[in-house]
Amino acid sequence: MSFTDLFERGEHSRNLSHFASIANIAAIDGELNEEEEKLLKRFARKLNIEEDEYQEVIKNPSKYPINPPNSSDRRLERMHDLFEMIFADHEIDDHERFLIERYAIGLGYTAELAQKLIKRSIEIYDGGLNLEDYRYLLNRDK
Repeated sequence: MSFTDLFERGEHSRNLSHFASIANIAAIDGELNEEEEKLLKRFARKLNIEEDEYQEVIKNPSKYPINPPNSSDRRLERMHDLFEMIFADHEIDDHERFLIERYAIGLGYTAELAQKLIKRSIEIYDGGLNLEDYRYLLNRDK
């Protein structure tokens, strides 16, 4: 097995665990609504998740561990993906907030930084933000 194959398998494993985290958050409030399903399909394509993997994750998203990326930009991109899923129904409940905080810590943020990131994200995020706008608004001084 070549080094490239190992890298690609590792990257796919990280993408699969990230997708499972997104699916887990989507399923928190019960059945997936149409917007959540649409977003999950989009994330599956973006993360190169095969249909059989998609079905397996949807059945049991909590069986996949968090596999954090090494880059801070990739961690922020993953947080953006989760906020996009959370705000698919235009609201965030306490359980979703708790899970996203746990996920942020799992990605490598300190508890204090995770809370600050989530608080600021909720203040600025109203759905539909692209990653560049999200990054800009998150890092902008009040």
